[in-house]
Amino acid sequence: MSSAEVHQLSLGPLTGVAFGPDRSQVAVCPNSNEAQIYAKSGDSWELRQTLAEHDKLITAISWASQTNRIVTCSQDRNATIAVCSFDEENNWWVSKHVKKPLRSTVLSIDWHPNNVLLAAGAADAKAYVFSAFIKGVDSKPEPTVWGDRLPFGTICGEFSSPNGGWVHDVAFSPSGDILAYVSHDSAISIVYPSGPGAPPNAHISVRCPSLPYLSLIFTTESQIIAAGHDCQPIVFAGDSSGWSVSHSLDDPSASGAKALTSSTGSRSTSGGGPGRLNTEAFNLFKHADTRGSSGSGNSGITAVGQDGMLRTVHQNSITLVEPYEWTSSGEVAKVCSAGKDGRLVIWAVAGGKTSGLAGRMGGLQM
Repeated sequence: MSSAEVHQLSLGPLTGVAFGPDRSQVAVCPNSNEAQIYAKSGDSWELRQTLAEHDKLITAISWASQTNRIVTCSQDRNATIAVCSFDEENNWWVSKHVKKPLRSTVLSIDWHPNNVLLAAGAADAKAYVFSAFIKGVDSKPEPTVWGDRLPFGTICGEFSSPNGGWVHDVAFSPSGDILAYVSHDSAISIVYPSGPGAPPNAHISVRCPSLPYLSLIFTTESQIIAAGHDCQPIVFAGDSSGWSVSHSLDDPSASGAKALTSSTGSRSTSGGGPGRLNTEAFNLFKHADTRGSSGSGNSGITAVGQDGMLRTVHQNSITLVEPYEWTSSGEVAKVCSAGKDGRLVIWAVAGGKTSGLAGRMGGLQM
């Protein structure tokens, strides 16, 4: 398992986290309609500003690394995306809204590397690519595979999930020439656009036998990290010819909670009920109910340790994964994840043997 650095930022769920360009500031959504901006002071974080432009729960936050703009989306009934730019003269953030063709709640957003294009995933089971170009604020960007005429709100791409599941998260590759998204039908989709108004060169969907992923990022053009209801980050690898599971950054068989022990080859009593309820049939039902698995809770490494805690670092669903640190060559060296357990975990991105959930998915192909 990769070395993980854990920060307990909240006692409640973190539904949105975005670091500033130099990692000295972080924008956090504490499961509310507010975005709180913290600045690091020594080993602690201090609240500097609270943005309360939305009426309902914020579902995603993204912080542009070049323009220092923050974009948020929420469960507002008007289904809009607020693109915020900092007004230095008035020392305040100003917002502009993208409204069409959104027909339902926007669940996720991601900036293109040029900081002008914006990807969004929505509960209408679609992923979109918009232009967020603001005249008088942004410089005209170079042409991309997504288009060259980019007035604010222009639709550069629109893609559906394989089986109508709402889109939990979207992500651009480091070059911005690839779009990936995860949906509630337990699928991860990768799009290779061919040009403005033309069908994509490839639109790959990988169906996963696990619970749905809630967040994903590219670490390179050929590697994606996704995480969600299975409480551990999973690495995918591939190209335009196909994608498959590589390995997990976590190892539930090694550690995660305190006093965890392996139960390989032995009968576990922690995952089942007391006395007569501690049977194979009862544990099978309990495991399916709590973990969404059709396999027996007593086979192989159990999901729960003797202290009743999960064998993963995160103790509840992972709500988002973000890049945290890069190498000198520009590749992602570390990623951070946040979950419903209130934990912010920093992982080192490194190859490793398949384990945990990925071990049961190793044969998965496009």
